[in-house]
Amino acid sequence: MLATYDIIITTDRSMMSNHRGKEFLGFMSTAPPVGLPDAVWRWIATPKLRVDDYGRPEQAPYGLRKIEAALQDAGYSAAIIDPDHVKRYVYKAKAIFIGHHDYFAFNPPSSEYWLVTGEEPLNRRLFLQFIEKIADYKERLNPDLKIIVGGPAAWQWLHVPGYVEKYKIDTIVEGEGERVVIELARRIINGEKLPRYIVAGPLESPSIEEIPVIKGPSINGLVEIMRGCPRGCAFCSVTLRKLRFIPLEVIEKEVKINRQHGIKGGILHSEDVPLYGGSGITPNIDSLLKLHRVVSQYYEDYDWSHAALATLLHGEKTSKLVSRLSETLLSDGWKYLGFQTGIETGSSRLAAKIMPGKAAPFKPDKWPDVVREVMPILHDNFFIPAATVILGFPGEAPDDVVKTIELIDDLKPYRVLIVPMFFVPMGALRREDWFTSVNITYEHAELLQAILKHSLYWSKDILRNFYMNKLRYLPFKYALLSFIRRAEKFSEELTPEKILYYIENSKKKLASRTREKEVISSKHLLRKLVSIHN
Repeated sequence: MLATYDIIITTDRSMMSNHRGKEFLGFMSTAPPVGLPDAVWRWIATPKLRVDDYGRPEQAPYGLRKIEAALQDAGYSAAIIDPDHVKRYVYKAKAIFIGHHDYFAFNPPSSEYWLVTGEEPLNRRLFLQFIEKIADYKERLNPDLKIIVGGPAAWQWLHVPGYVEKYKIDTIVEGEGERVVIELARRIINGEKLPRYIVAGPLESPSIEEIPVIKGPSINGLVEIMRGCPRGCAFCSVTLRKLRFIPLEVIEKEVKINRQHGIKGGILHSEDVPLYGGSGITPNIDSLLKLHRVVSQYYEDYDWSHAALATLLHGEKTSKLVSRLSETLLSDGWKYLGFQTGIETGSSRLAAKIMPGKAAPFKPDKWPDVVREVMPILHDNFFIPAATVILGFPGEAPDDVVKTIELIDDLKPYRVLIVPMFFVPMGALRREDWFTSVNITYEHAELLQAILKHSLYWSKDILRNFYMNKLRYLPFKYALLSFIRRAEKFSEELTPEKILYYIENSKKKLASRTREKEVISSKHLLRKLVSIHN
């Protein structure tokens, strides 16, 4: 007998996949298929999950798990359903809640791939195909169905108000959602009018006690250990959230749930994992070691989602944080610890202006020195960062880009993947305008060339010596190595002039569906929001 749920929670296949147990492969979905056939690209990056008889996936995105738990704890009939099985439930469901990290490929690195190649990234295509079906289900099968969209990329809907109407979106929820969704569910069940746009600010953020424990396994064993960030970078929305540490006993419960469902490794998630249990921007090595000892009881290996380079350098100087963690992990048989981080710029001037807290406790204008000093420490201790660099900060000058190129050159000996990002208006800079291919200068092309060569060299090293070494991953490993070799050959003849030529050609591909035409600019966003609210 088919179960019924009042509230369906779901997303498209780019999100509802465990990417073959390798989170890194999920980033392939942020790019258009290049160098490999589309079917092979999808086969590697976005395989389907197993589902039970009710269409509930064996794993689900962690954010959706939190929403599911919040609704169930509040007494509502809600469940996460795989996108291929949603149609079974829309006849009787009262609402569909949809979450996503990058609905329309406006986030980095999707936006870079799109603008540089002129081709739509896979995640955008998958989401548009998915939301077309959901809107069709609402029109044909259940006109009373409410469609609620939220998650980290909820802000993207504000830049495409035409899509809000086209896809019959009832409510957009921006910010932490555990409190908000309970109130929305109440209104939906009672047939009350829904707001079109909700911002869950600091006052609406759930307390530690209100953040529920997930009920089912999360994709690739990801568990949250902390919310918020104290560094205050102007381009980041996470800094607007207050800092809260998830209690160790809650973390252990969620790790245990994942292990009970056969997940043997995972990801510790926060904006700055080494700050867990710390004070301000000073890490607490004892709290961090205790956290890792608890998680190691259940996971055979795990990575961090994010870490700040200044935290790692400060921790190493005060308590040998990197060295002690490396010693502990390597003694357990690990080969490396991966995480995402932000270099963003090599310009002391821009760093002091836009992200003065990123270098703390070191002086803001010493940021490039922080990067140069910490990278050899990470390299020697087998910490492997994937670091972002942002092109097109507001007020950026050619000399700022040159300083970043010089920094990238100084990092050549160190094992770090570097990913270029185009500035996207978020956080305190959300009223600034997008950086697009129109704004790319010769210096930017030089920077892209330097980043490409560095990352291709070290990605090959990482794949050969650290990543995907188990027998079952060999086909994917060889496919990726083949792609890297082709990219290396291509990069040998790549010059800044050629990069500018390729970007100019990509504009022609975008002429009929360009993001610049589709997206409401930040300067006009507030005026457009009035129509969304009404």
